[in-house]
Amino acid sequence: MKRTRAALSCLLFAAALCAGQGLSQQQTPNPGDDLALKERSSSLMPVVSSESNEAALPDAPSQQQSSPPVPTGPSSPAGDTKPSDANNTAQSTSPAKEGPSPEQQQPKRILGVMPNFRAVSAGAIPPPPTPKQAFIIATRNSFDYSSFIFVGITSLLAEGTNAHSQLGKGASGFGRYYWRGFVDKTDGNYLVIFALPSLFHQDERYYAMGKGGLWKRGFYAASRILITPDYHGHNSFNASELLGRAMAQGISVAYYPSGSRTAGALAQKYGWSIGRDMLTNTFREFWPDIATHVLHRHP
Repeated sequence: MKRTRAALSCLLFAAALCAGQGLSQQQTPNPGDDLALKERSSSLMPVVSSESNEAALPDAPSQQQSSPPVPTGPSSPAGDTKPSDANNTAQSTSPAKEGPSPEQQQPKRILGVMPNFRAVSAGAIPPPPTPKQAFIIATRNSFDYSSFIFVGITSLLAEGTNAHSQLGKGASGFGRYYWRGFVDKTDGNYLVIFALPSLFHQDERYYAMGKGGLWKRGFYAASRILITPDYHGHNSFNASELLGRAMAQGISVAYYPSGSRTAGALAQKYGWSIGRDMLTNTFREFWPDIATHVLHRHP
């Protein structure tokens, strides 16, 4: 009986000892496991902290939304107006510069017949004509339908007065006067309007004065056979007019009868051509006034 109790006591003591050792092992943590646990917890702390912050401030705007927009350039208030805009507005609203009055406008034709292609209205300053433009003006002046009418009238007068007796009378005489008069006019136009002005750099167009007294304007118009602007707008001696008409008379010696080749006959024809150009310029000057105030029509 005593032996049985002793054996049971030993078994109980051994069981209690084993239980105490197992409990001590569970309560004492392993140093390696503790270090790994700390590292894991430290790595999880920012995530938890970030998640907790976001959870705590659900309505907080992000950094991109909260930053103000960067201006790309200078801005001005809506009511401000730049000086350049004000100038542009003033220029757009300012009235356009008016052209010459009806009393100063030069038409392309006078009375719808007489060519006036060389006239420039008072106050206008066009660029100097190129040789091509001068050639076109000379061609239009020479072969305009009015030129044939003008030569016909002068030839009829010359035949009627028997200006060159060797050319004869009647229809055949009129024909001889006609083609010679047409050649006189044509070669004179090309020399005075195109060839010599291109050589001397002169502008043979007529620049109307348009204002001033009767005598002042009349003297100005008549003096244009002696004075003409050059390509720079400066007045110069009109060598194109005076020399060109003289050359045309020199050429006419080749086709006029011998009785018309004298110095006196040539001088008479030269004076007639110069006087004709002088009267033409004077008529050009006053035609807008005549059309407006006398005929009560547009020039």
